[in-house]
Amino acid sequence: MPEISLTGLLIVAAIAFVVPLGLSLVPALRIPSVVIEIAVGIVIGPAVLGLAEVDVPLQVMALLGLAFLLLLAGLEIDLDRLRGARLRSAAIGFVVSVAIALGIGLGLYAAGLIEAPLLVAIILSSTSLGIVIPVLTDTGQANTTLGQLVIAGSSIADFGAVILLSLFFSGDSSSVGATLLLIGAFVVLVIATGVALAEVEHSSRLSSALVRLQDTSAQIRVRGALLLLIGLVVVAQLLGLEVILGAFFAGAVLKLLDRDEMMTHTGFHTKLQAVGFGVFIPFFFVTSGMQLDVRALLGGGAALALVPVFLLALLLARGLPAALYGPMVGNRSSLAAALLQATSLPFIVAATGIGMDLGILSPADGAAMVVAGLLSVVLFPLGALTILRGKSVAPDDPDGHEHTGREPEAT
Repeated sequence: MPEISLTGLLIVAAIAFVVPLGLSLVPALRIPSVVIEIAVGIVIGPAVLGLAEVDVPLQVMALLGLAFLLLLAGLEIDLDRLRGARLRSAAIGFVVSVAIALGIGLGLYAAGLIEAPLLVAIILSSTSLGIVIPVLTDTGQANTTLGQLVIAGSSIADFGAVILLSLFFSGDSSSVGATLLLIGAFVVLVIATGVALAEVEHSSRLSSALVRLQDTSAQIRVRGALLLLIGLVVVAQLLGLEVILGAFFAGAVLKLLDRDEMMTHTGFHTKLQAVGFGVFIPFFFVTSGMQLDVRALLGGGAALALVPVFLLALLLARGLPAALYGPMVGNRSSLAAALLQATSLPFIVAATGIGMDLGILSPADGAAMVVAGLLSVVLFPLGALTILRGKSVAPDDPDGHEHTGREPEAT
């Protein structure tokens, strides 16, 4: 058996431990740990200090990290909130986002700044649902009309961006039509898998076995989730689709099954988050930083100038559609929604990696997009928090409207 160095694993594991611990010791520094993890990855990677390189063990851990990240993103989608007016607003907003992003992408292509306008448009259409929800929860807005509109819009953006990326940029596909057929076949397989798993509930023997083993050393539900995740990722890969599609649908299947409380238990999501964020996901972000070609970004003035351009493009593509929420929540709240919906990073990291692997996105442009995503995660939620904390929302006001402190006039 050939000797495999585990030094890289040790270094990244140490970073994954130290970063959140260090941030907790400086509470005034309100920066998501993912930003620091990517930044430290850049520093230790070949582009700066060269302390570690992305070898096979790190590649495997990073791939599992990406898979778990998309699994948990699928679990975040609340299907109960994607109905009626919210679904219509979110769907219309995403269509508007794609149109704006495509216009921006074509403009940058015409100016000779990028080579893949469609890929850039899809990247600009995404939102980091996993970052948006904590901000809304911290400000008590998650269950207001504003919060539910933002969550619905972010959910559609998460789902739509993954589908569009798989549709147009699956490496083994010969045409969009062929890819569409493959995605359709994959969706049918996912539905069949979900139905089969749901039938387990009707088997008292299997159901009781799951309950008996779920909190023992077997951790049977976590093992089942891992099997489902890897299984759908492998199937997507065999069909020539992007692995992120399989991982995202694995989370969606678990979310659907979890709608029935008999199917799982209250600690199931917590366990999956512990495995994902505690073990694999930090490897994905640190390794992504190690792979960023910051030399190419810093070496060319045009590439570095693209960072603020991409940041503004994110705000325009995902922020402008939030104007649709104005009649329901007011202009101030719709501005906060615009900032939250323009927050994106994990999908940017994954999609730029795919673009560079396909040779349609230069390392400098990919690095510029990731840095813009880093800035969006730092700046946009902070701006939204400032706006939302300046609002006064009564506990019995589910619409999240601003209060002036005056009683309404009698009619």
